[in-house]
Amino acid sequence: MSNLISSVAWVRRGVSAQHPTKYILNDQELERVSALARIELEDARTELERAHLAALSMGKGAEGDETDDAVADDDEANWVDDNDDAMDVDSGPTKSKPKSDDLSEYNLDDYDDDAKTTAVGPFSNIKGLTYYRDNEEDPYITLKDEDDDEREELEVLPTDNLLVVAKTEDEISQLEIYVYDESEENLYVHHDLMLPNFPLCLEWLDFPPASSSSNSIPGPNNPDKPGFGNYIAVGTLDPEIEIWSLDILDAMYPTSVLGRPDQTKAHVATPLGTGKKKRKKAKHRSMEAGYHVDAVLGLSWNKTQRNLLASASADRTVKLWDLTRDPTINGGGEGGGAIRSFDVHKDKVQAVQWNAQDPTVLLTGSYDRTIRTFDSRAPGSGVGAIVGSDVEALKWDPWESHGFYASLENGLVLNFDARALPSNLDNPSPARFTLSAHDGAASAIDVNPHIKGCIVTGGMDKLVKVWNINDEDGGKRTVSLVTSRDLGVGKVFSTVFSPDDPLTVAAAGSKAKLQVWDVGANFGTRKAFASKLREAGRVLKEKEASQGGVIGVVSDDEGSGDEAEE
Repeated sequence: MSNLISSVAWVRRGVSAQHPTKYILNDQELERVSALARIELEDARTELERAHLAALSMGKGAEGDETDDAVADDDEANWVDDNDDAMDVDSGPTKSKPKSDDLSEYNLDDYDDDAKTTAVGPFSNIKGLTYYRDNEEDPYITLKDEDDDEREELEVLPTDNLLVVAKTEDEISQLEIYVYDESEENLYVHHDLMLPNFPLCLEWLDFPPASSSSNSIPGPNNPDKPGFGNYIAVGTLDPEIEIWSLDILDAMYPTSVLGRPDQTKAHVATPLGTGKKKRKKAKHRSMEAGYHVDAVLGLSWNKTQRNLLASASADRTVKLWDLTRDPTINGGGEGGGAIRSFDVHKDKVQAVQWNAQDPTVLLTGSYDRTIRTFDSRAPGSGVGAIVGSDVEALKWDPWESHGFYASLENGLVLNFDARALPSNLDNPSPARFTLSAHDGAASAIDVNPHIKGCIVTGGMDKLVKVWNINDEDGGKRTVSLVTSRDLGVGKVFSTVFSPDDPLTVAAAGSKAKLQVWDVGANFGTRKAFASKLREAGRVLKEKEASQGGVIGVVSDDEGSGDEAEE
């Protein structure tokens, strides 16, 4: 499990800054980092400078051996040859040249004459200087166009999507930000951000969190709308939630940190039992109202009340955060902590989702094998369902305010009507329909925002499946499998529909590989959804897509032709 992609998030077109800015490490940034991490300023300065130097050295060595050569050259200047007996200098009197009173070789008689003819002053050698009208003519300036070339390479066009990937490879966790150009079928890594711990979930948001960073640039494409930006919230094995700006390159610290990093360090297992053999088992830590005390497993941003972010945690709680509050202020509710905390579950809370059409309603799923939905203003009056297996993922149906889907560890996908759920959990609640989707856990699910009745699922059987759900007379629903494919990502952990293209899916999993699948490249898929596409006013262009519509990043060690296709 050391190499994998745990989560993928899309960024719609036209949101990202066309020309991302470089991270600035100044005194104001050091003070902000010190306050967010609740450490001393000098400690923050030292750690950030070390990270900055390490990042620079890694960048220099990435394209070759320049760094090693520089170090080697520097060392050679200080080397001492062991074959030369350096101590001979002190072992006895040194031999000097015989003195001579003959100074004719120095021509001292003409010394004064030479001194008179020598020009003095700051411009004495001006005749030896060559001037150029601009830097383009100067042969000694070799970096004429590199800044412009770099600026062009890092440019994000308004027609490009961004894909944010939570990746762990060789025990190094990072966010990889990809650019996807649909017209050219091009997918490449734009930049990356280092993470302190294993990432578990992602959530994109456009609301700039409270931060005093000089690196914050809200609304890069909307200078007249200062309340907008391009950010990604990250949940990791740490109890804190980090929010990063996607429009800043080489950032070493997030824009905001929700939680208390000074009080909630990485959870350490507590030994249980007595005797020589002790087994380590993680105990439940005592709950806190203002912050999580265990890993953050799920995140959901409220698109209507844009300053609200909900989080689900292994500490069995769901918390509500106000992004306008300064995260450096102590306390919960009245300070920079969570404004609400819900303990409606008895085990780890795996998923949380806001209802887009009813923005005060939350949907949660837990390892206690229950699903809860409640109004965040009155959590005690919620309803729920017993599902008989651990909940892997949840999604509200954007086409009906009361319907939602749940994917389970046993491979089933259930559809519920929240209006029919009971307020108590004494008995299992029947679903509107049940779909046996995968052999093994159904670990990922998403509902198409462009086409009604279209969902995608991913499972531990390494398959990504697209389903068509139709309403029949009498209120019954029919479900049919449209297409299924092994995208080569291993066990599937994340499947997400594009926010701009109706039949484009991003998938990733246990092979640490991202794939973008243009499902509409298949004629059978276009035929199955033809009527729904017309109803939605969407038209798919018929084109010959390479590799059956699957677009990925080609590795350097991958072959070409038949080998690559295999």
